[in-house]
Amino acid sequence: MEWWYKLLEILPFEWAEPGRMIFMKNALLAIIILTPIFAILGTMVINKNMSFFSDALGHGAFTGVAIGSLMGFVRPVGSAVLFSIIFALLISVVKHKSKMSSDTIIGVFSSMSIALGIFLATLGGKSFAKLNTYLIGDILSISPEEIGFLAIVLVLIIIFWLFFFNHLLVVSINASLAGSRGIKTFWYEVVFSIVLAVVVTISMSWIGLLVINSFLVLPAASARNIARNQRQYHFLSIVFSVFSGVSGLIMSYYIETATGSTIVLISAIIFFTTYALRKKFL
Repeated sequence: MEWWYKLLEILPFEWAEPGRMIFMKNALLAIIILTPIFAILGTMVINKNMSFFSDALGHGAFTGVAIGSLMGFVRPVGSAVLFSIIFALLISVVKHKSKMSSDTIIGVFSSMSIALGIFLATLGGKSFAKLNTYLIGDILSISPEEIGFLAIVLVLIIIFWLFFFNHLLVVSINASLAGSRGIKTFWYEVVFSIVLAVVVTISMSWIGLLVINSFLVLPAASARNIARNQRQYHFLSIVFSVFSGVSGLIMSYYIETATGSTIVLISAIIFFTTYALRKKFL
């Protein structure tokens, strides 16, 4: 990490000075690594109209945290990841088997999971306060080891995208066409849902479940407003996501606000700007 701290010395901020505010320097690197992950996955979330689904995954992750806390885990991320995967699988299977609309099924699972999470977190009169960090997030608490883990996740997501993107895109455009070409649409949807569930879950303590869905949706939605092809779509989504993350982190430091919410507000401004300009690009 010393190379990163040395590099930041060129920035005109007091927190970038040598030996000062290491937590801010760690958070900046984490944001630069984390935002492209959400930008890449967000493009498919928008393509597949899965905004509601990704939000439901956050609720499922919260229940996993509550279960882990009940079992006495100090950092119950493992139980949260496991429950999120199970949650994603259940929704995918029920959607595939049922004739009910997707939003109804997702709504049922989402409302049930958040209620179960709150129920377990407060069982026996326990305080809910210890789980607040998962709702609001705290990117400033991230450690160098966790940043290294995020870097590995980013590499894995890029590899996953290189191998699966074309089939995922065909499935998102026309599932019947994908099926006629021998693509197993259900399993591709399941795999993407699991990847999304894992990313949402491992990131929730740094971003916050209340706004984590916005990290997926807003940059990609902004990019879709003005992108003319998939290459532009991905590039702009990453640019918007990284810009929102970095500027939101720095702004939140100076005006003393929650980092996650500040990033989301900047992303929202970008979305409405690109929405207003969309006719000039298309």
